Amino acid sequence: MAILNKEEAKAILQKIISLSKAESVEANLGGYQGGNIRYARNTVTTAGVETNTSLSVTSNFGKKSGSASINELDDAALERVVRRSEELAQFSPENPEFMPPMEAQEFKDSITFKQSTANITPEDRTKIAESSIGPAKASGVIAAGFQEDYNGFDAMMNSKGLFAYNRGTSTDFTVTMRTEDGTGSGYAIHDYNDINNLDTAAASKRAIKKAVDSKNAKAIEPGKYTVILEPAASVGLIRNMMWNLGARRADEGRSFMSKKGGGTKLGEQIIDERVNIYQDPFNEANPSRTWTGSGLPVRKTDWIKGGAVENLRYGRFWAQEKEVEPVPFSGRFIMDGANATTEEMIKDTKRGILVTRLWYIRSVDPQTLLYTGLTRDGTFYIENGEIKYPVKNFRFNESPVIMLNNLETLGKQYRIDGNMVPVMKIRDFTFSSLSDAV
Repeated sequence: MAILNKEEAKAILQKIISLSKAESVEANLGGYQGGNIRYARNTVTTAGVETNTSLSVTSNFGKKSGSASINELDDAALERVVRRSEELAQFSPENPEFMPPMEAQEFKDSITFKQSTANITPEDRTKIAESSIGPAKASGVIAAGFQEDYNGFDAMMNSKGLFAYNRGTSTDFTVTMRTEDGTGSGYAIHDYNDINNLDTAAASKRAIKKAVDSKNAKAIEPGKYTVILEPAASVGLIRNMMWNLGARRADEGRSFMSKKGGGTKLGEQIIDERVNIYQDPFNEANPSRTWTGSGLPVRKTDWIKGGAVENLRYGRFWAQEKEVEPVPFSGRFIMDGANATTEEMIKDTKRGILVTRLWYIRSVDPQTLLYTGLTRDGTFYIENGEIKYPVKNFRFNESPVIMLNNLETLGKQYRIDGNMVPVMKIRDFTFSSLSDAV
């Protein structure tokens, strides 16, 4: 019973609403079928399939709320979870920022579901692992990878008449290749809604080449360098910037979007004018659900346009406080790219560093969005348009705002971690020290 269609989900949620004795009630129902295969040291280690269905109910009495969850859907279980949520609400303190359930909304059907992904079999997952392990063995490197797929639904209903339903699929693949002596490492990552777009053999081939080419890296002095950032290197910094485009923190002076003396930078150009970042639930390469967990419709929204901040994220409470319409963030972003390839950027670089991946990113200063972290899995020195040799990894200290102000070249877009990010060439990227990580 893990996957329910729209009418089946609606019937269960209507039962919840009819059972409620609260002043208002909201219920969320979801289920999925998920599969995965994992391999390490060129051998499959685990594989499996998981299914689950879960229901959560939130009951409200005035500004007091209580929530309870269950994964049984018979009539007795439904009554039990409703009564439990009501009981918890009575013992809860009032929430001064309580927002009542929303009135009914109109939601367009999303394009997140692909039958090809829903049809995946254990044999398909085995072929995915084979397409990575085989080339690794042939190249004398050691593969460790993970592929998982998701086929599920989400639905919500409240006592004000709001109902939303979404069906979606996805697949994710990551692989790390290591040379047998442990001195070289390569990495690849991909995710799609449609598994037909997933080419694990090609991804593994790139990771193998990175691993072989990064053996016996040389140490060079840290400092400011021109860098070519592959999407796995830049996505974390840009994602952190996007999640910090919240109106409330900016209004309260707690954000990089806050202006000294009060006010926000909304409408101001803060990064290179070539940068455009937006969300679009109907983007074919990167679709998303058309509603948020609070019941707000998700629409195409420009966040940064021509380098200027076009919108800030407003939740329902803060929008009410400021007497504006809520502006929700879908959690996914699309950054426009251009036509330049990584190879073309390398040829156009006199002296710089190619970075495959950044990881262990941590905040240093929220007011300037300064972050620190490490390079990993293939870092290379570029000189006179050619990769000369692999270099030891660095710790970096950099802000995505400064980074996007130092943009030299935009390249092709790739989907990564549910976002669309281009390859980028950046000047004066700050490496603060060396790292012994491979």
